Amino acid sequence: MTPLETAARALMWVAALVTVVFLMTPLVVTVAVSFGSSSVFTLPPPDWSLRWYQRLANTRGLLPSLVTSLEVAAFSTAVALALGTLCAIALVRGRFPGRDSISTFLVSPLMLPGLVVGIAMLQGFKAAGLRDAYASLLVAHVVITLPYVVRTVLGALSLFDFSLIDAARTLGCSYPMALLRVLVPALAPAFITSGMFAFLASMDNYPISIFFTDAWTKTLPIQMLQYVEENPDPTIAAISTGLVLLAILALIVSDRLVGLRKLAEF
Repeated sequence: MTPLETAARALMWVAALVTVVFLMTPLVVTVAVSFGSSSVFTLPPPDWSLRWYQRLANTRGLLPSLVTSLEVAAFSTAVALALGTLCAIALVRGRFPGRDSISTFLVSPLMLPGLVVGIAMLQGFKAAGLRDAYASLLVAHVVITLPYVVRTVLGALSLFDFSLIDAARTLGCSYPMALLRVLVPALAPAFITSGMFAFLASMDNYPISIFFTDAWTKTLPIQMLQYVEENPDPTIAAISTGLVLLAILALIVSDRLVGLRKLAEF
């Protein structure tokens, strides 16, 4: 390895380390503050305590908003997995004009600012007569989670050999059974990866959810914003730590089921 290559490699590692520190510092600060005894955001905390986690049980509106977020995230992820897989199969196997345009359109919610997408959907739902907050929230979250599934499954299908399905049919499997026994296991890592990202994206979404909530239907991020406005204390840090743990748990489960190296391929 030449001196120039060595210097470039060292520079790459330094840049990677700086990036990791930059991204991880807010998480570390949030977790540290959540275990502090001070009623204000103080770092380092004067003393370690679990008082803010104990307070979560009596925090007004926390449980209903958490249940709403979990319901919406689970529903939107399930629907996005079904619709996204069908769309990806159509884009890979279909022979029709405008496939690239349709593929770009399906992932366009990721390319636009969340506020722009939220305002557009709000106006569209009003024009369509959809005024129920919960139903609007479900549909909106399907729209924002669908791109994760489409892009991931589309990449997995581009590597799949569809002649395996024909081989399964020649061995006596019906077409649906061939899909179930051959295609679904091959796409399992893509399903887990896209489902994990879709679920977490729905749980953490704020800029679109704010347009479709009311006094009775609030997601967890919207409720957290209300806490910050009414009583800004480390309770918010404790809730945020819980969301961080949720993401870590999702990674651990995915690693046990598929493996992080396999997930990274998608």
